[in-house]
Amino acid sequence: MKDLKEKTVLITGGASGIGKIMARLMLERKAKVVIWDIDQASLDATLSEFSGKGAISGFKVDVSDAEHVKETAQRVKQENSVVDVVINSAGIVVGKFFNEHTSADIAHTLNINVAGSMYVAKAFLEGMLAQNSGHICNIASSGGLISNPKMSVYAASKWAVIGWSDSLRLEMKQIKKDVHVTTIMPYYIHTGMFEGVRSRIPILQPEAAALTIVKAIERNRTMVTIPGYIHRVTRFFQATLPIPVFDWFAGSVLGIYKTMEHFVGRKK
Repeated sequence: MKDLKEKTVLITGGASGIGKIMARLMLERKAKVVIWDIDQASLDATLSEFSGKGAISGFKVDVSDAEHVKETAQRVKQENSVVDVVINSAGIVVGKFFNEHTSADIAHTLNINVAGSMYVAKAFLEGMLAQNSGHICNIASSGGLISNPKMSVYAASKWAVIGWSDSLRLEMKQIKKDVHVTTIMPYYIHTGMFEGVRSRIPILQPEAAALTIVKAIERNRTMVTIPGYIHRVTRFFQATLPIPVFDWFAGSVLGIYKTMEHFVGRKK
């Protein structure tokens, strides 16, 4: 998907955080942008702010509701025919020890982060297959590469997204369809979602992270970590170090296991 001009790009979670920044970057590339978000007030504000930047529309959508996704996808397709690019950016995190989670916490996180991404991709994949072109970009997390206290359910959801997303990429290759799949695994991004996190590894700036994701789509990248060394370093030391030594390295040297100690999350 090298040239995004005149392409229809749908972004979930597009009214805030990196989703909103990616919407602006896509408009700058002359794409037609459709944003989905659960927050009507943020959706309205974003549409108003970007109305002079190009073709943009928006819908309030709960991506965890399969029927709502199907119904809204049909409305989008009636207005835009085929969606060329889908970016699954919507996500939530509950920063607690696992024993403190409620059943509702667990279900809500998995339904939005995992099932929601699948529902959205499924809703638009048929059109991409029919025209034999398209791109699905799934925002996972470096939390899907390494275990971490106080984010067990979030980490599980992102491990699931990584496995599903890259399997989808391989399926597109096997059936010989020109539909590209990009899996993004960023470190913590300074957007408010992880407010209170303290990290020895620099927390990512949202503008730079969003630009990296858009460029990954333009270049048909497959699996991208931000920063780029995260995947290589994590996998190398997980493969070569005994678990107690890796725990010492990740916990005491990198400080990863303590990053969520002061987590407060985005203010509602």
